Amino acid sequence: MRVSSSLIKSLQSLLNGENIAASRLRLDIQQTLLEEGLVSVQSHGTRRGLRAVNISALHEFLQKNYEEFRCLDSESEFMLASDRAGQAAVSGNSKLREERSCPGFMVNSYEPVSTTLNGKSFTVAPIEGMMLYIADWEHFIVSEEVLIVGVENMENFRQIRRQRCLFPMDVPILFVSRYPQSTDLRQWLMKIPNQYLHFGDFDLAGMQIYENEFYKYLPDRASFMIPNDIVERIKNGSSIRFNNQYKKFKDYTPSDSRLFDLFHLIHHYHRCYDQEGYILSE
Repeated sequence: MRVSSSLIKSLQSLLNGENIAASRLRLDIQQTLLEEGLVSVQSHGTRRGLRAVNISALHEFLQKNYEEFRCLDSESEFMLASDRAGQAAVSGNSKLREERSCPGFMVNSYEPVSTTLNGKSFTVAPIEGMMLYIADWEHFIVSEEVLIVGVENMENFRQIRRQRCLFPMDVPILFVSRYPQSTDLRQWLMKIPNQYLHFGDFDLAGMQIYENEFYKYLPDRASFMIPNDIVERIKNGSSIRFNNQYKKFKDYTPSDSRLFDLFHLIHHYHRCYDQEGYILSE
């Protein structure tokens, strides 16, 4: 990917918590970050700006999904290797290897979950402030009664203990994240018989992510989490988010009939709701 100094400066501004003009950020990257919920649109009259929703999550996403952005210098600014020698110094490979050096996905839990990794018993029980990374996912096994909950936003995934009230109390739960973004998590889910519950943003983009990434491949085992108070949440949600998404998703209709009520609710109020709103304060 061709990387310009202006692109680097724009991304650095976002990581510094600044609001930047949407025209400053390359369209393909802008669209990806909006779809992932990593940046939000700030409207100022006819001007359209962008701001990071969560700086640490944006930083992590850029480093894990764009090798060109993965190194930071001592002043926390992106380094751009403009020649082969610089690329080799940064990446260890002048051709910038295409194969992923770190396959797998992250897991979390607020109660111990018994699993097996490479034939050895292993308990997933990270302490507060800690997450685990399963690299050898092809040899990672969980009991069939464990409910797998996919958490779309990194902030929710990191603070899952503050959202216990949302999830069933009578089954063991393993939380998983699809970051770094790849098909590893989905391939693992396709190999196991467990039920999958998707916890994402309550907007049109979130529903489409669920259907395209998971429901399409796990139809009988996948479901989208819809909390009991979703009507009040949507009523008080973001009209800006809805308006920003409408043009792209105006022809979208859920294929999972269980999403119809949420879909019509969003269109009725012309509002959406971010899943971060369910994180309880300490």
